Amino acid sequence: MIEITEQTLASLRQTVKERISPRRLAHTLAVEDAVTRLCALYCPQEELPLRAAALLHDLTKELSLDGQIELARTHGLSLTEADIASPKTLHARTAAALIPKEFPHLAHPTVIGAVRWHTVGREDMTLTEQLLYLADYIDESRTFPSCVRLRRFFWEAHPEAMSSEERLQHLRRTLLLSFRMTLGDLLREGALISPETVAARNALLLLCPDDADPDA
Repeated sequence: MIEITEQTLASLRQTVKERISPRRLAHTLAVEDAVTRLCALYCPQEELPLRAAALLHDLTKELSLDGQIELARTHGLSLTEADIASPKTLHARTAAALIPKEFPHLAHPTVIGAVRWHTVGREDMTLTEQLLYLADYIDESRTFPSCVRLRRFFWEAHPEAMSSEERLQHLRRTLLLSFRMTLGDLLREGALISPETVAARNALLLLCPDDADPDA
């Protein structure tokens, strides 16, 4: 059984600090803070694994495309032409793949799953996957207009005052809005769109009532 403690996280934080740039570290620590707040609302028992996932989620983000491809091959990942044409998404796969080998004491399904899906999402994401995805989008280091908008949408609704079911539905609506904005950006850029992102958006749309418009 894998046990993650505050001491584990402190050691991991130092390791991560030595492997990424100061700018990336600032974002990573902000994601850890954001996911801690979200766990307090949705799943306090998963806080430590999700904080570990937050610290690891961008560990390979600063690698070049060649570096990503090499790391993927080293860890037995099969890459398609579409994968290579969308290099910004590769780090989620490579970071998740290296956890069991480089951080076996953190190879917890919650950690690996959250890291794996924090960029493109997927159909029927677990709650913990959803929370890291959202934390990465709305952490306080983010200044992009879409990130600011989503952060306000989520927190200004005061989810802490909602019932459990209302809070869960608010999370779904927030994620649906995030996927709508992401898909809109990708379409405007003429970029490839991951099928997993489309599936994630469609699954959430089915869970949200017709009158719950995230764009309102």
